[in-house]
Amino acid sequence: MSTSSRKLDHVRICLERQVESMWMPFEDVMLVHKALPEIDEASIDIRCRFLGKEMKTPLLISAMTGGHPEAREININLAKAAQEVGVAMGVGSQRAALEDPAQIETFSTVRDTAPDVPLIGNIGAAQLRKLGLEAVDRLAEMVDADAVAVHLNFLQECIQPEGDRDASGVLEALRIATSGKIPIIIKETGAGISREVAQTILGSGVKTIDVSGVGGTSWSGVEAYRAEEIGDISSKDLGELFRSWGIPTPVSIVECASAGAEVVASGGIRSGLDVAKSIALGASIAGAALPFLKPATLGSEEVVSTLQAYVRALRTCMFLTGSQDLASLKHASTVMILGRCREILEQRGLDTKKFSIYREMAK
Repeated sequence: MSTSSRKLDHVRICLERQVESMWMPFEDVMLVHKALPEIDEASIDIRCRFLGKEMKTPLLISAMTGGHPEAREININLAKAAQEVGVAMGVGSQRAALEDPAQIETFSTVRDTAPDVPLIGNIGAAQLRKLGLEAVDRLAEMVDADAVAVHLNFLQECIQPEGDRDASGVLEALRIATSGKIPIIIKETGAGISREVAQTILGSGVKTIDVSGVGGTSWSGVEAYRAEEIGDISSKDLGELFRSWGIPTPVSIVECASAGAEVVASGGIRSGLDVAKSIALGASIAGAALPFLKPATLGSEEVVSTLQAYVRALRTCMFLTGSQDLASLKHASTVMILGRCREILEQRGLDTKKFSIYREMAK
């Protein structure tokens, strides 16, 4: 099957099937209500800088699609909304465009539509290892990207019948890529990143990590559906077995922030409340994909409406915690970690009562 057809399968399955994690780990994170906020909600400042650009709100429309003619309209609607609301955007894997130049326009239209937003290109780690720094430059030029995300999707590759399971040499490829002119972001795809791996990534020269932990779309689950459709029962069963494999997003945020990374939180960001929790845990911005996919099939106005709901909830959280700006939202007294996420972090050697101290030490 061609890369282009596979991407269309992914979009279809995400629209039609239940692909999300059954566990919502952000329920283990609590923001402490401040009954007397002593601030004016209208004066709350949610602006931030990301990839050298000013953003109106700390939100990223995470990588979704591209590489198929039917994906073009989705990307245009997402880009229009990103430009209007003032959020960052990532494009889906550009591998299809490297294989078939006819697909380039499904990606390049994003920058034409959203000239002012931080825009992130996308390549798989396995493809980076094979194609090297030249491919990074080509992908960045294709969409006039401010950075290129190298996605780590080895769980997904294990489930795909056509998956690439050779992860050797990726670290060296990263070191070479970071020597180029385009900033590199490391992005998981639903299984999270641990503190140890974050430290290794930072050692390669990468500064920003998109944790993409357990709690959102399960790409193991998506591939299980694909396998079922073609009668590959072995791959289907494996995909279902590993559907919840990985590190929950709140845990991964804390671990990567404690390692000193600039953190993009993704994986189960389903509201502005989750954005606020992510920033309180140490993330700089938060991203989501699935909540914007169906609206993007309808029109840019629907995406704008969804984004605005996130913004309103984020501002409400900040008001109710007395947080005048994003920096004050990260204050140690703003957030508590409970339940399984707390148990995991403490088993991993992080005292959840002191994690904000680790975050400060890592700066």
